[in-house]
Amino acid sequence: MLVGAHSGRLRKALAVAASALVAGTGLVASASAQPAAEPVSWEKCDPADLSGVPITQRHLFRCATYPVPIDHDDPSKGTVELAMMRRAATSPDQRIGSLFLNPGGPGGSGYNRPTTAVDRFDPAVLERFDIIGFDPRGVNNSDPLRCFKSAKQAEEVLGRISSVPVTDEQISTTMDAYQEYGESCAKNAGELLRHMSTEDVARDLDLMRQGVGDDRLNYVGFSYGTLLGATYVNLFPERSRAIVLDGNVDPALRTSDGVQYDRERAQGFELALDGFLKRCAENPGKCAFGDGDPRAKFDEIRDHLREEPITMPDGTEITLDQFTDSTGSALYNPEKFRQLATDLQSLHRQLNPKPGLVPELLTVLNVPTGLGRLDAAPDAESSYVDDSYFAVNCTDKPMPAEPERVAEIAARWEAESPTFGRSQAFSDLAGCATWPETTADVHRGPWAHQAENPVLLFGNSYDPATRYEFSRRMEQQLGNARLVTVEAHGHCILGGRSSCADTIAANYLIDLEVPEPGFVCQPDEQPFS
Repeated sequence: MLVGAHSGRLRKALAVAASALVAGTGLVASASAQPAAEPVSWEKCDPADLSGVPITQRHLFRCATYPVPIDHDDPSKGTVELAMMRRAATSPDQRIGSLFLNPGGPGGSGYNRPTTAVDRFDPAVLERFDIIGFDPRGVNNSDPLRCFKSAKQAEEVLGRISSVPVTDEQISTTMDAYQEYGESCAKNAGELLRHMSTEDVARDLDLMRQGVGDDRLNYVGFSYGTLLGATYVNLFPERSRAIVLDGNVDPALRTSDGVQYDRERAQGFELALDGFLKRCAENPGKCAFGDGDPRAKFDEIRDHLREEPITMPDGTEITLDQFTDSTGSALYNPEKFRQLATDLQSLHRQLNPKPGLVPELLTVLNVPTGLGRLDAAPDAESSYVDDSYFAVNCTDKPMPAEPERVAEIAARWEAESPTFGRSQAFSDLAGCATWPETTADVHRGPWAHQAENPVLLFGNSYDPATRYEFSRRMEQQLGNARLVTVEAHGHCILGGRSSCADTIAANYLIDLEVPEPGFVCQPDEQPFS
């Protein structure tokens, strides 16, 4: 529990009382005319939340719980307590304002982001801005949305879901489990389930901006956080100063046709995989999987796993689910490419044994992960204690409530995206087909914002989770925006992987400078270089 919870409950009670007065007048607040927000009451953080921060730096940090309405159009329904953390600007006399961060997901926890700000931003940014991290509504420390009454109940249902079901039995079991998941959410999640849209979070963000005393918002959003930034700048253009979006979604497609969006997302993972395999083939001396034809070898492994698991010499069993999830996860972070290549070579060697050659122990392909379905940045913390991932996506992304169609769509996607098409269909499409209907407001456009300053975008050429084409579309849809292309692998770029990109971001945040159209950055290091 956060320090200051008692004062948070007092503020919550005051907010509810004030909301009742507003409700009694018959007034309804719109996105462009929200009521004035109360100031954030900063207090000392729980020491456990600062465990990775040097003792000499801990005085910079403060934490808070901040109440926002569950339903912005009907504040009488109560409030959600948002968990916030602030790292104070180190040159307060030159302070520009606050800089809010969102790591993506949806469902990624941003609360602790300020503790690693020194690794993410140019020192000049840390001098001029208070860095603000927060957990969005329904996530982690911010009144987590929960569909199950216990972890045991959750495991009984979620444990039956296969990420890449192939047989009729696997498909049936998976879809039955998703049906139970949706029914449990409808029964247990409460009023919050009906108010989990990105528009709801953008309106929360505007209240937090007012609460910290800023006239206009400064914001950096990664991956799904780019949808939050694009939504905010269109709802509140006059309140937007500097908006940086890294690893962009296609906002128009995501909020108008969730099926096509996820189909193209699967294609993005395939493009990233192709980029990894080609890079490996070009550097056989530094890539353990580079000898022969890496593409053919990879397909051989995948196709074998579609029929049966592979058992390694140490007894580790690799299934198609594990292989697909872990490969997708490794593609998020180029620092894992060498390990991924070594693991792939070990699997291939196990399928094609040679005397005297023993496969090496696996290091990344045997690690359970759910990251491959998220839009979060590769270092984002994600929690499955809450169920915010589906709550947000099934609200924002229009999906047909037709579970009987999922298997056919999965087969079609698999034909064009043989590694990731099936798994993508059996994630959001399957989960949302049985999700409870919600009444949340969703911003579905227009996207051409009227803010004074351009939005700064970064897009990697081989981004698996948010393909480069999505960044190009974001630039076109926002109108007043500037895209920086980074010829890099992995998901998102800011935070030490490209000095070029980090410098551009710092200059924009501080001085509102943007590069020329068509500007291209390089990463500081390419895989297998």
